[in-house]
Amino acid sequence: MKAIVVGSGFGGLASAIRLAVKGYDVTVLEKRDKPGGRAYVFEQDGFTFDAGPTIITAPFLFEELFTLAGRRIDEYARLFPIDPFYEIRFHDGERFRYTGDPERMRAEVQRLSPRDVAGFETFMRKSRAIFEKGFLELGHVPFHDPWAMVKTIPSLVRLESYRSVLGLVSRHIRSEKLRQVFSFHPLLVGGDPQHAPAIYALICFLERQWGVHFAEGGMGAVVRGMVRLLQDLDVDVRLSCPVEQILVEGQRVRGVRVAGGEEIAADLVVCNSDLSWTYQKLIGPEHRPHNSDRKLQRMRYSMGLFLIYFGTRRTYPDLAHHTIILGPRYEGLLDDIFKHKRLATDMSLYLHTPTRSDGSLAPPGHECFYVLAPVPNLAGGIDWASVKERYRDAIYDVLERDCVPGLRDALVTERLFTPADFETELRSWLGAGFSFEPVLTQSAYFRGHNVCPDIANLYFVGAGTHPGAGLPGVLSSAKVTDSLIPAIGRRVARPPEVVRSAVA
Repeated sequence: MKAIVVGSGFGGLASAIRLAVKGYDVTVLEKRDKPGGRAYVFEQDGFTFDAGPTIITAPFLFEELFTLAGRRIDEYARLFPIDPFYEIRFHDGERFRYTGDPERMRAEVQRLSPRDVAGFETFMRKSRAIFEKGFLELGHVPFHDPWAMVKTIPSLVRLESYRSVLGLVSRHIRSEKLRQVFSFHPLLVGGDPQHAPAIYALICFLERQWGVHFAEGGMGAVVRGMVRLLQDLDVDVRLSCPVEQILVEGQRVRGVRVAGGEEIAADLVVCNSDLSWTYQKLIGPEHRPHNSDRKLQRMRYSMGLFLIYFGTRRTYPDLAHHTIILGPRYEGLLDDIFKHKRLATDMSLYLHTPTRSDGSLAPPGHECFYVLAPVPNLAGGIDWASVKERYRDAIYDVLERDCVPGLRDALVTERLFTPADFETELRSWLGAGFSFEPVLTQSAYFRGHNVCPDIANLYFVGAGTHPGAGLPGVLSSAKVTDSLIPAIGRRVARPPEVVRSAVA
């Protein structure tokens, strides 16, 4: 049977591996000139930049994909732990080193706010309970049946999921700084800590359980490893091949039409493309009564992302691999981004410095960076073409003041990527960085379903589907979708030497 996977992000690549192992004849179709989707990689002036995800928090989800194919991940990519997970820098110059070691974390909390040690430990016990229920038990369960949601309600109430992440943290921790330290995680999956349900507090314990990892050669090395595995499984990955229409006949998917007019027949289609964009732009409204344009346009979408990729001719040994730079405001800035959708003059930033762990990503004596600022999505009406240089300069001012002194004098190369680019390059609805905002009314059953309710044999994976955004969520969505698709055989990857011989 023929299967098509639309999009080669991590969700699409994971789905393609699972389908191939199940015996399907799989073709992956990717709009851009390289695989990876949001995990795109580009080289510029001797620097290698990961364009998207930079944090691996559940490495077993990658490992099991290679195990399914009868291989080991270390034959294709090498993951290694990062310590500390993050260094958090406050506006007043105070720092917090966030690690997975309980004793070191206790000492950091004690140093910053002695009265909060007991509350911190209570919160981490709560995070563990939520993790065990929300991730281990429910993270890989389909939620296209409303009764699956109903059955979880008593547990969700018991775990206080009716609270926000910030609300839950604030119940146990009094220090404003520590409240920020332990509530920022929803931003990693597109959520406002003031409104993301407390179920997302599981991320704190998930990080402690498996650590924060990176890949030798950058995140692109993981993409390349997954593509190599697909080649070993005889999967065709077609690049520069945007899908323009999903073909439906008798409320059953029959294939896709790609740019140029070619139609590719298929028995089933799995979409890793943006869910809202796919429904509204690639499927006729007559085929999707459960996902009308009106319904999709009334959904709440995650914030946008403003990114600068830049390289310097000097290094900064004082920096951690991951640095979070918190501005003078926390809740007020979140309101500007999510509620008012206006571009504030202050900001909080995530700074990724992969050359602190892997010097191969930049020329000798140079440093490779990307900095990310959460900003409003395109519903705010911001004209990014006219403000992006000014906003870039404001970010550089913060970096030079707080952690990258002499940045402008040392600058070698840069590239900007705005919410407008998310819309055009990634076909992301409203330029949202993470599809639907993770609020209680857009979680589990209320999030995008992994199986289309109207069209047979049409499936979805990725940030817009259950369980949500972030690498663990996206890889878990592929696992959920896989559980809904029957196996038709069993395939194990060919030995590497056979593949090399065939290529030669």
